[in-house]
Amino acid sequence: MTFNINKIRVPSNPGIYLMKDSDNQIIYIGKAKNLRKRVKSYFTKTQNYKTQKHVENIRDIEFVLTDNENEAFLLESNMIKKYRPRFRS
Repeated sequence: MTFNINKIRVPSNPGIYLMKDSDNQIIYIGKAKNLRKRVKSYFTKTQNYKTQKHVENIRDIEFVLTDNENEAFLLESNMIKKYRPRFRS
């Protein structure tokens, strides 16, 4: 079952995104100054093998909005340290 990005509302604000698997475990955490553009890029562009495998495991995406890109950067760093997601950059 592939995740359908068109069935969720993706904000265009800066922030972080937490991608989860079927067990509701966080498998990837990323940041963006425009969440809509960044997250949709996973599902619309031709991706390398590693990214394709990552996207196949996504079952849900959670968003945390921030006031700016710098806050998103700090929050992403802290969340990665806390949750230790399976897929990393």
